[in-house]
Amino acid sequence: MSRRTAPAVRPGTAVGIGALVGAAAAAGLFFAPVFGLRALLVPVCVPAAVLLVAALAGTYLRALAGWRPWLTAVAGLVAVVQTALWSTTKAGLPTASTLSALAAGVTDSWRLALQSTWPARPDPDLMLFVPLLVVAAAVLGVELWHRRSAPLPALVPSFAVALLSQLFAPFGPAPAGLAALGYAALAGTLAAASGVAGEDTTPGGGAVVGARPVSDRPPGAGAGSGSSGWRRVPGLRPVLLPAAVAVLAAAGGGLLPAGPPRYGLAKQPAVVTIGPVSNPLDEIADRLAHPAPPVFRVWGATDVDRWPLVVLDNFDGANWTSGDRYQRLGSSLPPGPPVTVRVQRRTAEIATTGATGPWLPSQTWPAAVRGAEPLVEVAHGTLLLPPGAVSAARYTLTWWQPQVPAEGLAGAAIDPDAPGGQGGVGPVPPGVAELAAAAVGQVRPSFQAALALERFLRDNYRLATGPQPPTGHSWPQLTDFLLHSKRGTSEQFAAGYVALARILGIPARLTVGYRTPAGPDPDGGYTVRNGDVLAWPEVAVAGVGWVPLDPGGRPSTDPPGSAGSLAAATARERVDLPAPERLRDPPVAATAPDGRDGAADRFRFPSWPLLATGLAVPLFGWLVGVPTVRAARTRLRRRRSGPASMIGAVDEVRDRLRAYGVLVSAGMTPRDLAREAEAAAGPEAARALRELGTEVDLALWSGQAPAGTTGRAWAAVRALSRALSRRGWRARLRAALDPRDLVRPGR
Repeated sequence: MSRRTAPAVRPGTAVGIGALVGAAAAAGLFFAPVFGLRALLVPVCVPAAVLLVAALAGTYLRALAGWRPWLTAVAGLVAVVQTALWSTTKAGLPTASTLSALAAGVTDSWRLALQSTWPARPDPDLMLFVPLLVVAAAVLGVELWHRRSAPLPALVPSFAVALLSQLFAPFGPAPAGLAALGYAALAGTLAAASGVAGEDTTPGGGAVVGARPVSDRPPGAGAGSGSSGWRRVPGLRPVLLPAAVAVLAAAGGGLLPAGPPRYGLAKQPAVVTIGPVSNPLDEIADRLAHPAPPVFRVWGATDVDRWPLVVLDNFDGANWTSGDRYQRLGSSLPPGPPVTVRVQRRTAEIATTGATGPWLPSQTWPAAVRGAEPLVEVAHGTLLLPPGAVSAARYTLTWWQPQVPAEGLAGAAIDPDAPGGQGGVGPVPPGVAELAAAAVGQVRPSFQAALALERFLRDNYRLATGPQPPTGHSWPQLTDFLLHSKRGTSEQFAAGYVALARILGIPARLTVGYRTPAGPDPDGGYTVRNGDVLAWPEVAVAGVGWVPLDPGGRPSTDPPGSAGSLAAATARERVDLPAPERLRDPPVAATAPDGRDGAADRFRFPSWPLLATGLAVPLFGWLVGVPTVRAARTRLRRRRSGPASMIGAVDEVRDRLRAYGVLVSAGMTPRDLAREAEAAAGPEAARALRELGTEVDLALWSGQAPAGTTGRAWAAVRALSRALSRRGWRARLRAALDPRDLVRPGR
């Protein structure tokens, strides 16, 4: 090959291209809060590396220089296919399914990610848009740099991806600082590479830009014009890197307040639309009438006493319904925000027969599911198979189980802010509110009052047995149950309890599920059958979460739960509950259940940068904004033409007198203003305003302003300002900063 076939390339080109591709890859890794860093490493870094090789080849090989954009884009897409869509290929070759998956990655994957809890599952259907964004940002960045030879425009695509990642889910303060440092280092590397290239010349004396000599550039474009803003200032590039690092690190980590992020698309998650599904509450009577058929089997967690299916927290007097904010369950879920006590991670294996419909047995705070891909209602812990999924499933459920402190739930406070706990009850029939008050006496809403209400139903109502149990859970059936028959299944007990509790101000919700049977199978598992169906109320306890209760009573052979479980702690509180006539309001706890001060949890003093910013912004707006707005208003008035400018001069006189504390009104004429100005500013100002009145009369009566009239009118305004300024610096300062003259006066 001849030496002339090799293009003249600037020495910093390879470093600059590497920095640009690295910035795009780093921006893709900023989606770590959404998918997890480990899940992103291969789908992001491998296409970036392949694209870097293609970009260098297209730069250094003359035959490929004209094809560089297409070469880098195709290489990046092929790498995305090989790393994320291998299952859609045939021996690595793309198929129609591959092309369809790539199209879905552009149009659907970002939407599916928004519909998932985070961190989301690392499935291609959800995360494909991230490597595609990285490829697009890298290709655009490299081409912008080659064509403009300026680092800042070339960084715009990768910076846009980084910004989008933080709109999805922002980093915390410490990770944000590290991410800012890394991105700033890449930006500084690119700036340094641009500086080296700008100073380079070819052996023949012609400077080059990328693979294109300066001689090929338009006339008048010198060696430094590609980034003239950078090259005209000596020593700017050496300062850029530490400045960018300092600014981005401070903005990303040092100045952010501690605590959860205050913005992001996670605050408003997208939900999955589901069709109508059956209500397990309607099936309780039928299942009790046919108790033998198996529903599901469970292995492990033998001390768990119940398995929820669905939470119903909406009641309009006729129907109990669940929430509809279902999301795709991601790779893991943290414990719910109400839980501040220590939690234990538990695991069980469950196999359903399909008899539960689309609902999967779960726990209040699920952490992860393996073997199935259900939807989740995060506030409830409800697991629902998506439409079209096979209802029979075998999966491993992991959940968070709160561990009650050694002192138990004595004196525990309710959580009135628990989502769904204070829902409506519809029109309350006569006699029901009086029954609720009689059940707990005059005790204020508390966990003790919740237990007293449970005892009231246990002692005065009986559980229905037999082949034809009562059915229904709307107010007509509940009124008959509460006031007349006093006989029902767990359906009436749970629905009646939640209705009475909400009337008393106790946050409660209704849950439908299954109890764990008394004895295990020969293999150590438990077979849950139709006859184990159960509805129960749950009460929101501060720091602990939702505590299940049993107003209908429970067979003594049921597993009581481990020593620190909610079931065991609740059983101990039932034993210690005072007799009805001795019930008293418990003392108000000074601390939260986790030992922290409650007031401190409700209000946390902001960090000093946030506080200083909050004080500086309005102060700056006052000191600078008021004079600026006043000057702009004066300028607009003077720019008017004809009589309108004269009226503007009168308005300006009126406002300046008001700023100095002179009482004026909107209906005062220039001569009226002159009388007030004489007492405030002296005879010189009064004489100027009387002359202004004459000029205004002339302009208004004639319908036009003669030559020189406008100038004389505004000269009167200046004369008034000079007279007022003699009142001293305090009056001048007060007039300059007083915003009241910016509001039109009343008549």
